[in-house]
Amino acid sequence: MPSIDYEAARTMLNREFEHVEAELLLGNVQTIDRRLVRHFDIIFRSATQAYREVLIGCILARLQDKSIDVHKPYINQGNNAYNGRTLDERVVNPILQERRVPCSRGPFLSAFRRSVRFNRRTREGLRDKKGFDSLLVLVDHIASTDNDKTLIELLRYLIYKFNLLRSGAEILISHLSRISLEQYDTLITRLLSYQSGGRFPVFLVEAAFQAIKTVFNLSWVIECLGINVADSPSGAGGDITIRQDDRIIMAIEITERTVDRSRVVSTFNTKIAPQGIEDYLFFLKNPGIEDNVLQQTRQYFSQGHEVNFLEVKNWIVMILATLGRNGRTIFNQFLVNKLTARENPATVKLAWNNAIAELTST
Repeated sequence: MPSIDYEAARTMLNREFEHVEAELLLGNVQTIDRRLVRHFDIIFRSATQAYREVLIGCILARLQDKSIDVHKPYINQGNNAYNGRTLDERVVNPILQERRVPCSRGPFLSAFRRSVRFNRRTREGLRDKKGFDSLLVLVDHIASTDNDKTLIELLRYLIYKFNLLRSGAEILISHLSRISLEQYDTLITRLLSYQSGGRFPVFLVEAAFQAIKTVFNLSWVIECLGINVADSPSGAGGDITIRQDDRIIMAIEITERTVDRSRVVSTFNTKIAPQGIEDYLFFLKNPGIEDNVLQQTRQYFSQGHEVNFLEVKNWIVMILATLGRNGRTIFNQFLVNKLTARENPATVKLAWNNAIAELTST
């Protein structure tokens, strides 16, 4: 009788969710055999949630043991059957709920009669027969696939579809209560550790500048580019451009990558010099600048252009300390409003909620 390592299955499903979510933030989408796409679309339009949830268990089971017949999700169905209900109760359903994916509240097999087999005879007792027909096509395909790479591709496409489903559901953003500077340090560290497609670093820095503007009643116009929007065609100086009286007084580039000399030179030639920007800031996720980079910026300083480097977390914490309680409240409100925007991926909103939950539970 085949057996399933439920902990290994849980680790794999979580890992593949993280992989797909990271790829989606970069704009990459998993592809599969085009002949199967129509059947995935049908089961994801079905009101019977179990049809799509069944497939996760089938793929996880098949990845662990090719002797398993995924048409038989009950162990009393023969030597090549597996315990689909336990797999769902311990792995699939908890992970879908943890990740706020719209799903069944109980085991997916409860939508079928007991000891169901995924075959044509089961079809007659079901309401959504068209959806079940597509489920059978996909189960048959999984059952006949021995290649792990192909099975992983199917799992990733399935997770991609679940992500689209989750994106259509409303995710309420946890509000940030008054917290200490020590807690801000912890919160920012957590947010910067998440895969967000660059959103968290930009949101945090923009919120800090907005708080500075409001507290000191400055006549700044703060412009922030959208994520993955090229700044050159838009005429922006960087990810954030601060103007006053139609003049760029400061341009900010926020990066999670190392800034080397070639990048500084390119930025100077394409943005700083053409627009006459006198104050350019690089905000870095991690500290550390090579000597040849600093030598280059000293040359630009002598030409009237200041190029400086700041580490995101430390700068923000110092700004929040300087602005006082009122400034921190403004920072919090702006950050929450920014995250509430519908265009933000569900993964980013969930990461924020998880960070707040971890912070308030300690």
